[in-house]
Amino acid sequence: MKIVKSILMFLGVVLVAGSLMFAVQSTSVIPQLNEDVDVVTPENGYKVTSIDIPADLNFAGEAVPLTDPEVMERIDREFLVNTYWQSNALLLMKRANKYFPIIEPILAKNGVPDDFKYLAVAESGLQNVVSPAGATGFWQIMRATGKEYGLEVNSNVDERYHIQKSTEVACKYLKKYKNKFGNWTLAAASYNAGAGAINKYLTQQKVDSYYDLLLGQETGRYLFRIMAIKEILSAPEKYGFEISEDEMYKAVPSFTVDLDVPVSNFADFANEYEINYKILKRHNPWLREPHLNNNSRKKYTIEIPNKGYYKVD
Repeated sequence: MKIVKSILMFLGVVLVAGSLMFAVQSTSVIPQLNEDVDVVTPENGYKVTSIDIPADLNFAGEAVPLTDPEVMERIDREFLVNTYWQSNALLLMKRANKYFPIIEPILAKNGVPDDFKYLAVAESGLQNVVSPAGATGFWQIMRATGKEYGLEVNSNVDERYHIQKSTEVACKYLKKYKNKFGNWTLAAASYNAGAGAINKYLTQQKVDSYYDLLLGQETGRYLFRIMAIKEILSAPEKYGFEISEDEMYKAVPSFTVDLDVPVSNFADFANEYEINYKILKRHNPWLREPHLNNNSRKKYTIEIPNKGYYKVD
């Protein structure tokens, strides 16, 4: 027992001595702050500030009631969230440069305000995503809605992924509900929540403006998020973003091929044009399977990229 106590006492002495030595060494290697050290402070470093909300903020030419403090807080939230989520904002700018030139003329042709291109950004981030509810593509169109407005939707072909055709459908929907509700703001809200829901809330709450409605969080933030995205993408420098033209994503020049016969293997079809299946799908995401049945001999228009833009082994 005495031997055990002696060993423990010895170990204790060693540990204490080691700690003291470490303390002495630590004080000798830790640099002391002095006037020569450049300390980053809020005065000369990165600053996080509030965002100035434009006094003329509007959606599709329809003014936002910024004198309402509740409305002002909601728009302020979206400006802060979307400005300081810098990585996402930069990605949206890059994608917008590629896809807005496709969307803008379709909106203009249909008499839909240009601001609605930012609705597509809010819906999908300009990606062909699928929501948990099954809404699909840039414009997040439900299967039944797509069919109702004339899109082909099946296992072989899903035109909700077709940017031009889905934009045409979005235009038809928005014009229909602008006529019903009387303004573009409520038409946009109905795009998110559904026309039936917006009509019910207007009736129940006995108001006639989006800004007076008590809505769920998603639709309640929807228009404000669109307007924040619009302002940031329209004037990125104003919000601290620096991005050059050569950093933007760009559409690859292409031509089209009409097809009115079945295709047994799109990989072989792609090889005929010196591209691969991945690139064919990149330009035609609405083709959902590696083959096309087309027993009805319907004419499809396939986009093929010009030679020299992709490296294909």
